[in-house]
Amino acid sequence: MILNRKNAPRLKKIDGIARATSQNAHKSWNILTIMAEFIESTESLSKLDKAVSIFGSARIKKDSSYYSLCMDIAQLFSDQGFAVISGGGPGLMEAANKGAFNGKSLSVGLNIELPYEQKGNKWQDISVNFRHFFSRKAAFTRYAYAYIVLPGGFGTLDELTEVLTLIQTEKCCRTPIILVGSSFWNGFLKWIQDQILGHKMIAIEDMKLIQVLDDPAQILNAVVQFYE
Repeated sequence: MILNRKNAPRLKKIDGIARATSQNAHKSWNILTIMAEFIESTESLSKLDKAVSIFGSARIKKDSSYYSLCMDIAQLFSDQGFAVISGGGPGLMEAANKGAFNGKSLSVGLNIELPYEQKGNKWQDISVNFRHFFSRKAAFTRYAYAYIVLPGGFGTLDELTEVLTLIQTEKCCRTPIILVGSSFWNGFLKWIQDQILGHKMIAIEDMKLIQVLDDPAQILNAVVQFYE
């Protein structure tokens, strides 16, 4: 077809409609995959009774003290009958799964493909794969009796602040949130107190949602006492 001033705008309009249709179909497919992930994760995790979700950096190496501390925490909770849920990847996620795997209860990995560091670890009794962060984070919160947050980057902060928001806004039940690594978290907590609380963007009661503990036995005791 020879393009001219009469048919060029019409072709452009039709091409735009085709692109819009393709984009809408892609969005609809994403919705279906999210629904499928909810169904799959619900079926895979239905056997869980009580669990703790452990968050932390994928980039922490095995020779880090945080790696061994995370393993100790996970195994302690596992031996006390708690399944342990992590993001299923390397670093502290691997440490959480490995500690739980060495214990008496289930080790769960909620895996997701990421551009750089995500690769599923081998210490998982139950492994669920996700494409979408939305459905993955919902699985983290649905089964958790407590959230244990070790040092991490943007992903860990995202998970921490989402949990804080859900509890603060009463979109989920009040659940213990324990930050592990006082030297790592103290600056962050001071900033929250000085800036966010200082400007009255949260209430002083919201600060009580967070505990900072470094000893595995104290962490377990804090969770047990909360439910007693």
